[in-house]
Amino acid sequence: MVKSVLDQTTNIDIESSLRSILGQDFLLCTWQPVAGGSIHQSYHVTSQCQQHFFIKINQAKKKHTLDAEAVGLEELKQQLTPDNPLRIPKVITSGSNETHAWLILEHITFGRNISQAKLGEGLAVLHQHTAHHHTALQFGFKTDNVIGESLQTNTWTDNWLDFWTKQRLGTQFELAKQHGFHHQIANEVEQLWDVLPTYLQEHHPQPSLLHGDLWGGNAAADTQGNPIIFDPAVYYGDRECDLAMTELVGGFSADFYAAYNHVYPLHDAYEQRKNLYNLYHILNHANLFGGAYIGQSKSMMQQLIREAA
Repeated sequence: MVKSVLDQTTNIDIESSLRSILGQDFLLCTWQPVAGGSIHQSYHVTSQCQQHFFIKINQAKKKHTLDAEAVGLEELKQQLTPDNPLRIPKVITSGSNETHAWLILEHITFGRNISQAKLGEGLAVLHQHTAHHHTALQFGFKTDNVIGESLQTNTWTDNWLDFWTKQRLGTQFELAKQHGFHHQIANEVEQLWDVLPTYLQEHHPQPSLLHGDLWGGNAAADTQGNPIIFDPAVYYGDRECDLAMTELVGGFSADFYAAYNHVYPLHDAYEQRKNLYNLYHILNHANLFGGAYIGQSKSMMQQLIREAA
């Protein structure tokens, strides 16, 4: 364990924000860096009273990303029903000063063995919660957030095809222009727009509450094996988007999918749509990292165009 690696002012400001929320004096004595994240610095922090916290730190200009994460975590936690085995980290507070922004969460000790069946069951239960915005079922969320380090817009929309076209694929294609590689995929983009209705025009999903960034690194277990999900990019959309991403990188077992389908069976046509949904994440990786992801996104679009023929 080490003392705070932050400047003294930020350390005091974080202690003050905890003091105002929890109503007691605080001294944060030890800061243990936590590996795994590439965007924020993360720490397991202990107070003089042996209270434990998980704190994410970034530059002050990144405050909006931490605030959006807090809103997403609170939405997920608020909508957990008593029968849901999932755990969502509790948001304690967030804040910023002139140099840093921070998000303070409850600290959960991870165990080694996650119950994949409970994870699948819990996600299926969560997906049955739908969004009513202005008394109508709509896709989107109350705030924009980020996917990786890319802006993810979530403006409320009635039509799923419109939402996916404009606010998911459309935003990534615009980023590709900014990053200078759109010309490499321009032919595929033009053809994909023509065939998109083949995949989504007759598909009318419920706007389910989604984690939004559900890969293996964003799920773990507590010491009892209960599943925890974290680091979300929350919105209300087609539940197949979450399931598709679990297949993109891997790390989810057959027990996970069996339990999910037992509670909330997937439509047979999911197999035709999942690559369309995963294209969003590959394009995002192309925009963030370039390299082989550009070619992968091009190949995925070519496959989608062929399969729609």
